[in-house]
Amino acid sequence: MRIKYSSRSFICHDCCQCVETQRNCGQTMWNIIGSGLPAALMQCLYLFFTVPLRKTSEDGKTNEDEAQTQEMLVKIMLNMYKEEQGVEELLAADKLQSLIIAAASLWDQCSHSWKVPTGHVLRTISKAQTKNSIVHLQAVDCIKIAVQNLFTLADTLPACDVCEAASIVLCFVKDSYPVSSALLTEFENNDGYQLLLKILLRCEGLQQNEGDPYLDEIFDMLTCLTTCGQTELKVSGNIVHPQLPLFDFEQTRSSGMTVKNLQPFQVLQSIFLRSNDQHLCGRVLAAIGTIWAWDRVNFFLLEWTLQPINQFTDIINFKPHPVQVQFFRLVESIVLDLSYVPHEILKKVQYLIKENIVPFCTLTALQCLLSMTQKDLLFSDIFRDSGLLGLLLALLRKEAKILRKSAGTHVSDLKEGTEKELNIVMLKMVAALTARSVRNTVVLKDYGMVPYIKIFLDDECYRSATLSILEQLSVINYEEYMSIIIGALCSSTQWELHLKLDLLKSLLRILESPKSHSAFRTCSGFNGLLSLLSDMEGALQDPPSGQWTEVGQNCILELVFYTLQGITAALHLDPVNSNFFQKNGLFEKMAEDLGSLGCFWTEGERQIPVSLEKKRTFAEFLDAASYSSESFPVWLKNCIWILKFLDHMVKGTLHQESYFRERKPEMGEESRDDQEGLEIGDCTIVHPGAVCVMVRLLPKLYKEGHAQLSQEIQCALADHIQSLVKSEKSRQVMCESGLLSTIITSCQDAFSNESHPLHLPLTRVFEKLASQAIEPHVLRYRILSNGTNLHCVRLSDSEEIVVDNKTDPETAVPVRSSPWVSKGSALQTAMSLISMTSPRNFQLRSTALAPSFVEFDMSMEGYGCLFFPTLATVMGSSADQSVSGGIGMGTRMFPPSSGLTFSCWFLVSKFSSVHNSHPLRFLTVVRHMSRTEQEFVCFSVSFFPQDLSLVISTEEVEFQPLDIMEPEGEVLNPSPFPGQFQFGCGKLLVTGQWHHLTVTVAKEAKKICIVSAFINGQMLGSAKMQYLQPLPGSCISMEPSSFVDVYGYIATPRIWKQKSSLTWRIGPTYLFEEAISVETIKVIVKLGPQYCSNFQAVQPQGEDLDSDHNVSPLVAEEKISFGINAVCLSLTTVQDIKSSYNEVDGRLIAKEVGINSRDSSTPIFLAKNIAGHLSGSLRTIGSVAVGQYGVRVFQSSPAATSLNFIGGPAILLGLIALARDDHAMYAAVKVLNSILNSSPVSEKLMRHIHGYQVDALLKTQLLNNRILQLMFSLVGTAELGFESSAIKNYNAFQYILCNFELWMKAPENLDIVLLSHLVEILQSSRMHCYNAAVAYQVQMVPKLVFLFNDPEISSSKITVACTILSHLLQGYFNTRDVLRIGLFLVYTLKPSSVDENQIYLDSVAETPTEALSQTSAKTIWLRNQLLKVLLDVVRSDRLHLSSEEKEKTFLALGPDWFLLFTQSYLHFSTVVLGMKLLLCFLHDRLLLNKFKEGIVAGHWLENSSAGLTVLMDNLKSHAPVPDNGYFLIFGFSVLQKCLTDHVHIPEIYLLVAELFLATPPSEPPETDLGSMLQWILQHHLTENVFKFGLCAEAAVLLLEMVRFTVDKPIADAEASWEIAYPGIVIEFLCLIYHSYIQDPVWHCPDFLKTLAMAVFHSGPPKGGSEDLLAPDGPAIAEGKGCADPSSLPLLPHPAKKQVWDFVRVLLMDSLLNIPANKQGHPLELLLEASPEDATSEQKRLFQTKVLLSAMDVFHVTSQGEGKTRSRESAAPVSMINIAYFVQKLVEKLNSRMFAADPKQILIFIAKQIMWVSHIFFPQLSSICFTCCFTLRS
Repeated sequence: MRIKYSSRSFICHDCCQCVETQRNCGQTMWNIIGSGLPAALMQCLYLFFTVPLRKTSEDGKTNEDEAQTQEMLVKIMLNMYKEEQGVEELLAADKLQSLIIAAASLWDQCSHSWKVPTGHVLRTISKAQTKNSIVHLQAVDCIKIAVQNLFTLADTLPACDVCEAASIVLCFVKDSYPVSSALLTEFENNDGYQLLLKILLRCEGLQQNEGDPYLDEIFDMLTCLTTCGQTELKVSGNIVHPQLPLFDFEQTRSSGMTVKNLQPFQVLQSIFLRSNDQHLCGRVLAAIGTIWAWDRVNFFLLEWTLQPINQFTDIINFKPHPVQVQFFRLVESIVLDLSYVPHEILKKVQYLIKENIVPFCTLTALQCLLSMTQKDLLFSDIFRDSGLLGLLLALLRKEAKILRKSAGTHVSDLKEGTEKELNIVMLKMVAALTARSVRNTVVLKDYGMVPYIKIFLDDECYRSATLSILEQLSVINYEEYMSIIIGALCSSTQWELHLKLDLLKSLLRILESPKSHSAFRTCSGFNGLLSLLSDMEGALQDPPSGQWTEVGQNCILELVFYTLQGITAALHLDPVNSNFFQKNGLFEKMAEDLGSLGCFWTEGERQIPVSLEKKRTFAEFLDAASYSSESFPVWLKNCIWILKFLDHMVKGTLHQESYFRERKPEMGEESRDDQEGLEIGDCTIVHPGAVCVMVRLLPKLYKEGHAQLSQEIQCALADHIQSLVKSEKSRQVMCESGLLSTIITSCQDAFSNESHPLHLPLTRVFEKLASQAIEPHVLRYRILSNGTNLHCVRLSDSEEIVVDNKTDPETAVPVRSSPWVSKGSALQTAMSLISMTSPRNFQLRSTALAPSFVEFDMSMEGYGCLFFPTLATVMGSSADQSVSGGIGMGTRMFPPSSGLTFSCWFLVSKFSSVHNSHPLRFLTVVRHMSRTEQEFVCFSVSFFPQDLSLVISTEEVEFQPLDIMEPEGEVLNPSPFPGQFQFGCGKLLVTGQWHHLTVTVAKEAKKICIVSAFINGQMLGSAKMQYLQPLPGSCISMEPSSFVDVYGYIATPRIWKQKSSLTWRIGPTYLFEEAISVETIKVIVKLGPQYCSNFQAVQPQGEDLDSDHNVSPLVAEEKISFGINAVCLSLTTVQDIKSSYNEVDGRLIAKEVGINSRDSSTPIFLAKNIAGHLSGSLRTIGSVAVGQYGVRVFQSSPAATSLNFIGGPAILLGLIALARDDHAMYAAVKVLNSILNSSPVSEKLMRHIHGYQVDALLKTQLLNNRILQLMFSLVGTAELGFESSAIKNYNAFQYILCNFELWMKAPENLDIVLLSHLVEILQSSRMHCYNAAVAYQVQMVPKLVFLFNDPEISSSKITVACTILSHLLQGYFNTRDVLRIGLFLVYTLKPSSVDENQIYLDSVAETPTEALSQTSAKTIWLRNQLLKVLLDVVRSDRLHLSSEEKEKTFLALGPDWFLLFTQSYLHFSTVVLGMKLLLCFLHDRLLLNKFKEGIVAGHWLENSSAGLTVLMDNLKSHAPVPDNGYFLIFGFSVLQKCLTDHVHIPEIYLLVAELFLATPPSEPPETDLGSMLQWILQHHLTENVFKFGLCAEAAVLLLEMVRFTVDKPIADAEASWEIAYPGIVIEFLCLIYHSYIQDPVWHCPDFLKTLAMAVFHSGPPKGGSEDLLAPDGPAIAEGKGCADPSSLPLLPHPAKKQVWDFVRVLLMDSLLNIPANKQGHPLELLLEASPEDATSEQKRLFQTKVLLSAMDVFHVTSQGEGKTRSRESAAPVSMINIAYFVQKLVEKLNSRMFAADPKQILIFIAKQIMWVSHIFFPQLSSICFTCCFTLRS
């Protein structure tokens, strides 16, 4: 039905709008589909497609509407036909197959505008096919008809149209296969693949974009059809080996998209074989690649059936170049993606290369093989075995010959380009084949290709691959590679910069291997690289000159960079090269060459200093030159870049850096931070010689016209160099590199000119380094640079010391000369020496200077040690002596028979962490039995930081790695003593300080020893342990021909490798074969770590070098096993060791170090055994440092030590003499102090030249407190709170500090400061005894006593001096100094005509700082101060004088000396002090008896005169007293007389009372006599009284003082002390009596006689004698009692009654308790006591009074006996005493000495008889007989 287009369009438009509005509703869509609309629309589509419209004039107006209608109609059909129901609806009509057939047959006649929509709709229907639709299409032969129609169209239609139509048909075939294979079968049966082949071949020659979508679609569907098949392909392949490691054919089998249909692939294969079209062949190869990508097995299925790649290889050279490239990439993917090696394919590819029919194909094939070769090393073997390597080498040889012949001739560009590229690839292929393949490299070398390969170096395009080949050649022969590269570098012209750069980069790659460093050195690599720098002389001039103008300076700098980088790489971690470079002066050559580049100043003019407003750091200059836009001069930028290279070289990182001339600004910030971090932080100096190069270039950083900028960069670089030597390690490293000598030679002007801007930083660097190590000639130059002449040191205005370099400074002779040096130069020299010699950290005096040491850093390699070969060799009886190493004759046995001692100095810089603990292994002794493999550790000393313990082990433990060490099993016969012991160290170890460790092992029994450990001389402890076994391991005997070699380690050997942060140093170390004493250990500690000998002639501290002291060895020579000191360390080689010592030690050392025993280049640090020359048996040669990176050796030679080689202390004394102000004086004294404190040799030289006698040098007016403090430090007593305050410098103490005359004249009251300091050191709790002993030796006491004669001395000085005397005697008591003080005390006594009590002393104490005039008050006060000194000494609790010392002192002074201070005219304070001093001695009863019995007088004068003649001559004394001979002094007799003159002093009574009670002297709080005696009564020591008894002599003294007082007339009866004191004393005695009534003192004759003297009345009685004889006396009158004695005439003094009462108490006690049969009864003693001048009448009256008192005692007793006394106990004594008294009574009557009435006497006797008869009745007869006999007589 035909309708107009407009009307149908309108109808379709309305229908489309209706369907469009309902399409989103599912149910509505199903309703629409069910309404038959799909078939109708298909009918419409068929009409639109098959019936093209004719064009009218209105078509232009309706195009827009038609397009919209078409679009909406196609959308509706696509929405409906993508559903299976929609496709099912189409089957009712025949329009679907009609449309398909129409597309296949009428494609050229259909509507053009509906082709694309129709294709979309049909492809949508194709994707939604169902079973029914496929059956329907098969039934109507739709595909068959379509194929037939397409065959027809294929010959007529254009290829692109046929492809478009065929793609639609092919879609239905491909998409239907998952549902049913019917359509595919129909397609195949009707020659569908032939159709496709025909169609695709027709596409040959199409343009690239013509028909591409449909052509690609056909290829894609063909590719997909290869997987459409019913059954899997069954193939049996043969895997050819070798294959890549990752290849596994079993794993390639998969159930995925494998090839099941070969017909489609055959179409692809046929197309490639039959067509040379680039696009078709490319699509075929892409399709094959896609098939392989689907499943790896597809490659094998296709290759083992159709062999497509194999066939393609035969014809690939006929294909276009892009196809060839794509093909070989596909071949390459077989290896890269499938990990399969297609040997057959590779053979054909190699054949292509060999034939070389098409060069481009050959090139592409080589590139393919190159990629494979780079994939895996296996291809190197495959291509070598297949002959490819040989083929390539032959081709390259041919090309090389051509290149050599055609050098300089012109070759066509085309030929040159193709052949060059092929040659490049061949070289790359050879490089790849030789990479990591030694066999291939050997093949190349065997082919003789090395000379031909070298030819390709000249061409830049060949150079990279050629260098790669040569680099592989280095694997088998580094020397040949190095000779080629170095030769090429040296033979290259001056302008071949790129060649040099490439060669240097190659060299850097090889130098990454440490094995190449030796070849580089032997092939003159260093000289070759330095020659490159020499060739660039003037290259960096600004502006450039000559041919350098054509070369960019960036390229020149890059060449400099890589040259320095090559040198750095060759030096990196290579001690042999580093030693070679340093030893041969190549750093100096480098500096010279760099300085000649043109950017550095080479003029000889002097630099003019300018002032700088701002200073930039070195890092800021680097930033400014690299990143900033600041316009620096070109020469300065170049200088900065070179300095940057050198800075990286210093840090050892230059070979790891990349060269970038231009930097991005954003990169600058990060790099700037890095630079600042390096500037601030401490960096490790790896190549110190580079620092020397920077110093040599420093003065050359200058250019006229840029003075300020030049000076600024110079200062920045100098500061940077200073920052490099911040750490102690860096300074030590730089000292060994010779930086000091470099400074003084290269920067001479700056160093000697104080105004130069570089002077200060260079001086700081110099001084920092000199404090570690400096050579004497360098130090001498430094001193001379300040203007100080070492040849002449001025002492005074008229004398100088001449010190010639060739003359011993000790023999300097003073000569007359004029002043020659300014004070400024002397000050500068002293200041510089101070900086160089002052300690950089706090250390003890003995360790102020760091010794030479070996440092072990476990963070580098985890190991590092000193190895001791052949400590001992235990030989069998028939063993060959040649197996033993060491030095000396004889065999040293091990273990030693008597024990051993290990001694070492060590310092811990940093302990290991807790998590990775690493012990300090001080000593490990290992031994090994010949003919056995196992080695055993038999003795070890280790410190474990985790528990701060020292572990000593004598166990036998296998010497094996840590990871396989196991705990020991049970011992069969365990010893009762341990084989390992642990000592706690506590906090004795301090990081950063030197410590001394001693371990002694003293053997006792056969298998027992006592192990003791000491740190710094302080014992940690001791323990009994097992001693070392005689033989190693479990050996109990050894064969006669066998031997045991013993060797040792200090620190961690390689076998115990363990990385940690532990860093420590070992100093002087010794092993003795005996257990040394504690005293010896203390001497070793005192010697300090700088001692470097064998203890054979150790000089005691403080003795002069020329003294007569007999030095004796601390340790016997033969007992020293080894002594190791880094100062005796030398650099040698294994070969030198073998030739100098023996073969055995050389082999052992080579084995331990890990080098060949015939090595003659590797430097070996050998610390020689300093005991090797001593007598004794075999010893080890020493120790070698093992460890390339973790061991560092430093030989200390600080300025304080080097100064001894250029004059020593004489120079320092000269500096003191040159001082013109206090600043110069202080500086000179400070440097003297610093050097003498730190250098024992300097101190000995100082003593040897008598340098301490500096009175002529020290100018009094220049002294100040700072200098005095330095003197304290020199003596060793300055830091009282930090270390021992012992006097360490005897001579300085004697001649400087004890030179009081010098300091008394000094300003600032230095004498007071000095005296106060002496007090401090003498009262120090630790070392006061030692200091006092030293003070005694230097005669300090007479020097102080001599000061007291100074009329201007102040009381404060006297007080301090007396305090010094007190501490001196308490610290070192001796009678000699006591006699000296005693002699001066006698000198202070005035004549007896002077009454000192009239002198007022308080004024003296009130003016302590004013000078004391020569007055009596001053003398008395001084005398009292000295008496107090002696008193304090005798009483000192710290001294505790023994009885023998007290006796010796007392007898040395003599009693007369003490009694001198009790004379009547002396001041009472002196008397009190003298009594205190005397009684302190008399508390000793032995001395008291000697004092009483009598001692020869004058001992003090006799003893003092010996040796004191000088002092006596200086004292202001009277004329000498003539010698009156010896006479005895009875001390108490004289003392009694002396004390009677001082009865008014209450302190005297207290002192005597203390002696009486045997109580030490005390200080009661009250001052009146009563209170004092009451206090002593309450606080006296009762145990002393019971032990020693009361002192009768003291009691006699008290009574004598009472007698003297009571016999004196009373001046004032109310207030006078004369009345109070006697009563108080008698009352005190009464209290004592009642407390100690049994003490024998109360019956002592002397006491009773003195007591009687106190009551004896020397004058006539007032009442007359008749009163005594009154009949009604108390003893006679019955009923009235005896006459009361108190009724007798009163005594003159009131205290006499108290005395008499005390007498009655004593009389009663004696009559009742003391039997009369004893001789010397108290009654008799009292009766017979009388003064020598008493008259008979006075004696009669006194005896009458005594007898009457006794009669009264018996009378009272008889009346109250029954109540108060036990009859049995008292009866015998009373009976005897009554009889005795009656007898005495009768005797006195007969002698008329009893003035009483006889009647009264008879009555008394009768009463006593009656009393006795009543009590003793049994004895009545005898008593009566006695009474009768008495009466009769």
